[in-house]
Amino acid sequence: MNPKAVSPTDRHAALVQSLGLAIADGRLAANSIVRLDELEAQHSVSRSVVREATRVLSSKGMLASRRRFGTVVQPEEAWNLYDPQVIRWRLASSRRLEQLQSLNELRGAIEPQAARLAAERASWDAGSELVSLAARLWAAGQRGDQEEFLRLDVEFHAAVLKASGNAMFSQLQNLVAEVLTGRVEHGLMPQLPQHEALQLHVDVASAIQRGEAAAAHAAMSRIVEQFAEEVGHIWSEHHPDAAQDSSGSTHPGRRESPTTPPSGRRRTPAPGGTVSPNL
Repeated sequence: MNPKAVSPTDRHAALVQSLGLAIADGRLAANSIVRLDELEAQHSVSRSVVREATRVLSSKGMLASRRRFGTVVQPEEAWNLYDPQVIRWRLASSRRLEQLQSLNELRGAIEPQAARLAAERASWDAGSELVSLAARLWAAGQRGDQEEFLRLDVEFHAAVLKASGNAMFSQLQNLVAEVLTGRVEHGLMPQLPQHEALQLHVDVASAIQRGEAAAAHAAMSRIVEQFAEEVGHIWSEHHPDAAQDSSGSTHPGRRESPTTPPSGRRRTPAPGGTVSPNL
């Protein structure tokens, strides 16, 4: 039996994924030119598939069409960094820890305040549902059910953002979900959550239910801080040689918490060539 033919939709999705990862990882450097004819040959796809893939990446700010130059890779500051797909590509890149730190810093600015507002605004039923979620999260963590723990963790944080009563906070739930999911997918989550982490989720839920705004803010702040500490610890265990760079300065993987700014700026390598590499 002949294998099922690959549809244009599948080819398009595969090309978007390949190019997105290459840009996020720096293999396609900022200001380099992506040559459409080379992509056709490298990926055995039609020009229409290439054009549609580059259109999608342009909509995410990762590519742009420039007169007399063609399709040009954009610097990171032009990307839609809140796009879930861009987040996933950055988490899959060699700069994974930096991306997690950046996202967790954003969480630290939003989630504690969301918990505070939830304590002030959430109904008793919403508070009770959070307490129930925290109890189920605790049980999943205690029995080592990582898949169920992740599902409930995502649900818990989304519920807190929603309970804040701030629609803009609530729309950040997909971003938080990508952070929590990426941590698990890339092996930066302990098999058994720490007792403190489980207790802190209970503390947040209980404080919200009781209307204790300061306590809810403090417990959620600690959740975000502990996330950073655990990720940094696991990363340093898996990458012991990355503890220091050649100049002897501390690598970001050794930072205590992503809420603490680095001592210096990371050097940005010079842009690459103008011809797209094999992907």
